[in-house]
Amino acid sequence: MKITDIQVFEVEAPLITPFKTALRTVDKINNIGVYVYTDSGQVGVGEAAPTAVITGETRDSIIHAILNYIKPTIQDMEIEDIAQIMDRIDKCLYKNTSAKAAVDMAIYDLFAKRYQAPLYKVLGGYRKELVTDLTISVNDAKEMVEDSLEAVNRGFQILKVKVGKDPDNDVDRVTEIRKAVGPNITLRVDANQGWSPKQAVKIIRALEDANTNIELVEQPVHYSDIEGMHYVTANTQTSILADESVFSPQDALKLIHTRSCDLINIKLMKTGGIYQAQKIVHIAEANGIECMIGCMLETKISVSAAAHFAASQKNITMVDLDGPSLCLKDPVTGGPTFENQWIRMSEEPGIGFSI
Repeated sequence: MKITDIQVFEVEAPLITPFKTALRTVDKINNIGVYVYTDSGQVGVGEAAPTAVITGETRDSIIHAILNYIKPTIQDMEIEDIAQIMDRIDKCLYKNTSAKAAVDMAIYDLFAKRYQAPLYKVLGGYRKELVTDLTISVNDAKEMVEDSLEAVNRGFQILKVKVGKDPDNDVDRVTEIRKAVGPNITLRVDANQGWSPKQAVKIIRALEDANTNIELVEQPVHYSDIEGMHYVTANTQTSILADESVFSPQDALKLIHTRSCDLINIKLMKTGGIYQAQKIVHIAEANGIECMIGCMLETKISVSAAAHFAASQKNITMVDLDGPSLCLKDPVTGGPTFENQWIRMSEEPGIGFSI
């Protein structure tokens, strides 16, 4: 099965409500899809999310990277030579991780189709079902409480609460949500780099003193402040999850060896795809660090690839793949089933989409 062509296309999906974090506000998904064609007639599909505030990529830069750098370097290669393909993708240009991820997942889609198996089984086949959280955008406390109660009514038992936009009100936000949803709903807090190290320690300790029973706090400080991450991890009881601080296996090693986090969030848009994400999972597992699988603002295309990866790995114990649940409609049919908090894998070959 030889690669004959690579093409890009528009992926759009309106959101149910605006997505608000400490970094940005978005009301619709506007991503870049990729088709990888082969001489056998099989087509692989992937998706890239332009998230300039995190990966530095735009829609134009993603298209340029795929068509002018990645495509020429892997065209005419055999899908079976997947390690060589991934090595060439990694080396053909620096960073551009979302562009690489889109092609990476399309190649893995084809690789699994080549052997007529669902991707999660090809990658390890650890489980068939996942439970995802749902993101609660940062707003005033009253609106966040209403959104949290609506999410619980939809069947979500794990909520990821966005904070960090105005730190003085973050303790109140989380405390009010805990009072409203009760003690049995799992709460995760994501500051999206919005706090200073001292602010983070103060806020997290206040949440601990208020018995809010937070499962974890994600990326409390700026991604580059590894010393700050260490300070927060060392001075709080709550587990600290590194997100924007970890793009590569090297990043994961640095945070683990400096004891700068308790957990690691893997996103294919940061790692450049499944190939590098596997390395991070294995490094973390070898060091006793559990992982979350997360996503940017992505549709069912790339979130499905991430779900297959998560289902294949024992050490991915937390799932934040709520992209399809935030959309008014899916841009594609097929693939895993997303039903509120449940993600159930299909047995169709590859990621599961018929192109």
